[in-house]
Amino acid sequence: MAKNKRTRDPDAPPNETTSKDHEQDEESSDEDLEMLDVEFEFFDPQPDHDFHGLKRLLQILFDADSQLFDLSALVDLILSQPLLGSTVKVSGDEDAINKEDPYAFLTVLNLHEHRVRTSRHGLSTQSNMHQEKPIVQQLIQYLGQKASSIPTLSHLPTLLSSRSEAQVGLVLTDRLRNMPVEIVPPMYKMLTEEISMAVEEKEPYSFSHYLIVSQTYTEKTSELNQDGARSGKKRIKQSARDENFYFHPEDEVLHRFASGWGNYDFTKQGEGGPDSKRAFQELGIEPKGHMILIEQEKFGEAVEAVTSYLAPQAN
Repeated sequence: MAKNKRTRDPDAPPNETTSKDHEQDEESSDEDLEMLDVEFEFFDPQPDHDFHGLKRLLQILFDADSQLFDLSALVDLILSQPLLGSTVKVSGDEDAINKEDPYAFLTVLNLHEHRVRTSRHGLSTQSNMHQEKPIVQQLIQYLGQKASSIPTLSHLPTLLSSRSEAQVGLVLTDRLRNMPVEIVPPMYKMLTEEISMAVEEKEPYSFSHYLIVSQTYTEKTSELNQDGARSGKKRIKQSARDENFYFHPEDEVLHRFASGWGNYDFTKQGEGGPDSKRAFQELGIEPKGHMILIEQEKFGEAVEAVTSYLAPQAN
């Protein structure tokens, strides 16, 4: 069911743009472009329709390291809490929308709560209460290992420990690369509202920290010549410190409210799928994993800052 909030994309994605009819005027080198208005609609995660689309978005988020996880189990976990988090689809006929894959998503998982296996009736039993769900165990081990290489996140493994009293909410979010950033503030605002309502209902979403998983990239020498052919030259030596770029511009805003953040190398760096690996290598892009840790007291303020930063600009 739709969340009844829509946003119009003032800067439609590149593949939503069409050129005006050519006027056969060779003097003009710049074509006028007609921008299509695209409305996006926000939905609760839908178990009957969103499995494959969410799995693809998680593959984008974790890049080559998505091979290290049981992504099907992770998607099932996300879909098991359909009243928390959002997906984004193009507005239209409801039946058609339901069959579409989401173009973006945002959700949060309670790593402490989900580490405990539950019985068929949802209750922890004596025999299983100390056993972690395999996918949660995979995530905790992975995130703890990557955090240990980031000075400002060196305490994260302690927070994620089963002995810790911290309640860490794992924020998972990604979108197709050409999606407009204007969809981001509504997703975060709806998430904070849904968390507040869940806490009022005594649901286990009273977090002490939010850990946001994201992705950045550095630029290296392209493997293509200017004419598009593959270069036979070796890459030049990179400077000691590569410049960092963000797939998600909101990450730079979230840093201002974070207790720690940083990049990490993917375990299977350069082992992505054939298409993505070739595209990134040829364009000289090297993706990096990225984590941001925000304490609960600052999360609401961080969301407001993201909303202000990504607000549509008046013409």
